[in-house]
Amino acid sequence: MAIPFLNDLFKKPAGSVLGVDIGSSSIKVVQLRKKGGKAVLETYGELALGPYAGIEIGRATNLPNDKIVEALKDLIKEANVTTKSCGISIAAASSLLSFIRMPEMDQKQLATMIPIEARKYIPVPITEVALDWWVIPKEESSFTDFDKPPEPGAKPPEKGIDVLLVVIHNDVLNRLNQISHDAALQASFYEIEIFSSMRSVVDQSLDSVMIFDMGAGSTKLYIIERGILRASHTINRGSQEITLAISRSLGASVGDAEHIKRTIGLSPEPDNKSVKEVISLNLDYIFAETNRVIGAYERKYNKSISKIVLTGGGSLLKGFLDLARTRFQTEVVLGDPFTKTEAPAFLEPVLRTAGPEFAVAIGIALRKLQEAE
Repeated sequence: MAIPFLNDLFKKPAGSVLGVDIGSSSIKVVQLRKKGGKAVLETYGELALGPYAGIEIGRATNLPNDKIVEALKDLIKEANVTTKSCGISIAAASSLLSFIRMPEMDQKQLATMIPIEARKYIPVPITEVALDWWVIPKEESSFTDFDKPPEPGAKPPEKGIDVLLVVIHNDVLNRLNQISHDAALQASFYEIEIFSSMRSVVDQSLDSVMIFDMGAGSTKLYIIERGILRASHTINRGSQEITLAISRSLGASVGDAEHIKRTIGLSPEPDNKSVKEVISLNLDYIFAETNRVIGAYERKYNKSISKIVLTGGGSLLKGFLDLARTRFQTEVVLGDPFTKTEAPAFLEPVLRTAGPEFAVAIGIALRKLQEAE
């Protein structure tokens, strides 16, 4: 469903930019412009990809380029997008993020050694991928750190430096180039979705924060500390699994099961007990795996996760936020990326509800605005 608005309130301006998020079950776009130092929201929209693959709305797809382009053009038209200047997301599944340990050395030596070290993690020839890396800054010790006893069983810190290695296959970049060209867009960059989400939903903080991104086909977990990605993990289950489980349990079509999931969800009414049980059972694994990842991080770094930010369409399941708050021993909030933009006050409730789904698209658009400065 596309959600066009605001273009009737604003004249077509110069300098508008577009963030494009091509997900497994839908495409999202967000158009922004800069005014008075603020990011002004002009329009946004979402379009399900299921019908383009001949399957139900909400299902994960693997569409060929021409179908992606067709859907993207349809969404651009329906959302009244007025700019071609954009950035496009790269799905986490199409990239490789690894944290590697390297000996202390200068940047020139690292630039030589990291491609050699990277071969241990890349299952294809190094010439077939685009590779980038960042040194993770060392944490400055404080007096309280010296007073804080180490976690029982925690290993002493290893010497050396931590490096975040990012690898993207050239075929992925070539595909996005082709999609951008065929959709008549002018993409100046492609960005792995986690970095877009970090920009839109994580504030500058010294605390450790987890982004819990529940999509149709998978759930991605990212831990950020001091604005730096420190850990990532993918759970190969998402909101699509819940729909299929409801379909099997109730003997309903997948389309009807998706409708039941969206309208009833985890509703506590007695008549909905069976639906709630099916959903809860499927979420148990995802929550347990998330707690395992949190525990491993806290033991390794002797730090607690201060907050979990929910993003992705799966987190909009009715009752999901309340259930998550009972399963995690920390603060849990819904991501609200539209707070990084300026929009009419009457749209605030709608944008707050839609926010978790648009974290990536908004993050892309915000970077594009920065690039235009």
